[in-house]
Amino acid sequence: MALRTVITERQRRLGSELRKLREQAGLSINEASSRVGMGATHLSHAEAARTAIAFDRLRALMQAYEVRDEPYADALASLSEDKGKGWWSGYRGGLSPAALDLAELESRTCSIRSYESLFIPGILQLEDYTRAIFRANDTVTTPEGIDAAVNFRLRRQKVLTSDDPPEVHAVIHEAALHMRFGGASVARKQLLRLVELAELPHVRIQVLPFTAEGVSAVNTPFCLLTSHGGALETVQMDHADQSMFLHTPDSIAQYQKQFDQLCSIALPPVNAKVTSSLDREGRDSLGLIQYVLYSHY
Repeated sequence: MALRTVITERQRRLGSELRKLREQAGLSINEASSRVGMGATHLSHAEAARTAIAFDRLRALMQAYEVRDEPYADALASLSEDKGKGWWSGYRGGLSPAALDLAELESRTCSIRSYESLFIPGILQLEDYTRAIFRANDTVTTPEGIDAAVNFRLRRQKVLTSDDPPEVHAVIHEAALHMRFGGASVARKQLLRLVELAELPHVRIQVLPFTAEGVSAVNTPFCLLTSHGGALETVQMDHADQSMFLHTPDSIAQYQKQFDQLCSIALPPVNAKVTSSLDREGRDSLGLIQYVLYSHY
């Protein structure tokens, strides 16, 4: 049995779910494997994502673990059957595995909820804004590398205009509105782009002002992705040297709670159809974006 030398996040997630289900069923590796007629070593490797598991064996395990949630079982079957090939495959070897994992996850996503403190979320960025960020990033050092990274991010954005786009809800700290990646002209165009994207029925944008009260002391940017028809949820976080994918129930609950809190203290969402301050009641996200636009750019 050949073992994988490179493990994707999709494969890692399937193995993690299988281990969680077995432990919830109170079965040992030997007990679970004997119930479905497979070797204990094979099941152990499958849980560690070092090898694949056949569809019939996966379904047998679902029965042995008494999984009643059909959408969830179907989601695990999808994780098992997917080949991991898509438009992102053309970037393999040039970009980090985590970037490819995120693109693959987004291809199955029905909801994206993100919080950013210093950047406009990548899925909402203009090309020049993105390029300026990568030029300032010492992890991409060659013109060819920057071009590839920028093109990859722009390709990811096509999910917004797909036939079945995900619901996108972004909470953006006011500080990100003031960051001049690419200079004043690019920053201005990026803010106008935010207002334009807010016209899409599936895009919701809120700004967290400097004056907001009750902001959590732990305020690291993060993204909550709901995939496979809502059956699976993942927290994605970027760090200086790597991206993290979290999917334990405790992690999901923690970041869902934090996102809900951020939404509650952020300004009301951008309503691009309301352009006059006379038509708005109180402060809102559009008003703050317009204020930054006209007072700083």
